[in-house]
Amino acid sequence: MKAKNVFATLSMVALLTAASFAQKVKTDYDHNANFSQYKTYSWETVKTRNQLNIDRIKNAVDAELTAKGFTQVPSGGSLSLVAMEATKNQQTLNTVYNGMGGGWRWRGGFGGGDATTYVDNYKVGTLVLDAFDSQSKKLLWRGSASNTLSDKADKNIKNLNKGVKKMLKDFPPGSGKK
Repeated sequence: MKAKNVFATLSMVALLTAASFAQKVKTDYDHNANFSQYKTYSWETVKTRNQLNIDRIKNAVDAELTAKGFTQVPSGGSLSLVAMEATKNQQTLNTVYNGMGGGWRWRGGFGGGDATTYVDNYKVGTLVLDAFDSQSKKLLWRGSASNTLSDKADKNIKNLNKGVKKMLKDFPPGSGKK
């Protein structure tokens, strides 16, 4: 019974930790903008500390926009794109209950056994993509994707591509493409 409780507790901790690391994607846009008038785009800038990510970000966005019928032009596109990548350190506290009866009991009070709390440090990377009307310089659309960063570049590239795909899923707004 004791091993079963420890296993169940460790499973819950692993599940909650995995859920806290899930990719988060948000989008917002100008609801008065007529997105059907935009057919081309140009890159203004990509800001990132890792220069290797400039082409990775552009390639991920270019692939999604091309699939939606947009054409990239070197300059003068109807949309101007700006991307910014940032990272920050985050922490989670995880408590594991050892021994018999970890957790609250139905009769009240805390069950016996030891509890160990440890700190889990990790990095979160966020990509913000803005689309401006090139003529008016007005922000029309903003998307962001955040995910835990790995020590493995290939995994981070895969997550970047996945995040950009999710972020641009309903772009342009009102297109009915879902």
